[in-house]
Amino acid sequence: MRIRDLNWMQLEEHLEQDDRIVLPVGSTEQHAYLSLETDNILAERASVEAAEPLGVPVLPALAYGVTGFTAYPGSPTLRESTLLAALADIADSLLGQGFARILCVNGHSGNTGAGREMARSRAPAVAWHELWDGRPDAIAAEIDPDYDHASWSESIPWTRLPGVEMPTGRKPPVVWPEEGNPETWRAALGDGSFGGLYQRSGEDENRVWQAAVEGIRRRLERSAPAAESTH
Repeated sequence: MRIRDLNWMQLEEHLEQDDRIVLPVGSTEQHAYLSLETDNILAERASVEAAEPLGVPVLPALAYGVTGFTAYPGSPTLRESTLLAALADIADSLLGQGFARILCVNGHSGNTGAGREMARSRAPAVAWHELWDGRPDAIAAEIDPDYDHASWSESIPWTRLPGVEMPTGRKPPVVWPEEGNPETWRAALGDGSFGGLYQRSGEDENRVWQAAVEGIRRRLERSAPAAESTH
């Protein structure tokens, strides 16, 4: 359940029975023909779908992260130290309110270093979960190993934009410049995709998506209160 659908009194009552909460973490940045909020949309929606059957509340996504795409309009970045401080402040505030098991669901790889550092320093109360790691990544590679940023694996109905037609061809893998900076990366990337198909079938999309949702749900189930645990 999204906390936007609760008031503080309802959440406090819920907290008396279950001290779990989910924090999706994303980034606002270019994703070629997809929404600039692709990472936020995916991290938050997957968290909600995973947590809903368990009755675990989900916070709004932390919408800014560490990105190297700042040469593209609408792609702001945080310094890694800023992200680390923001994550630590949010986690500490929640712990102070009585939440004892916080699962951070990360949809953007640039956030991983800061996120894991924060979670390690607050373990076991805080855990860090990469949205695509493990089974989702394995399924995507089985379907089509040529996938990456802004390719078919992130192209899902809720990240595609009305009126924007997706290219039908396969983009060759990007040749990265020796001197890496936002300007040279934009010159190499062009539209922003790292390469591969821009879209595959709904069946392929759903296989990867469901694996991502199930991965979050398993993490939440492992931390369920003893009275609710099925393990």
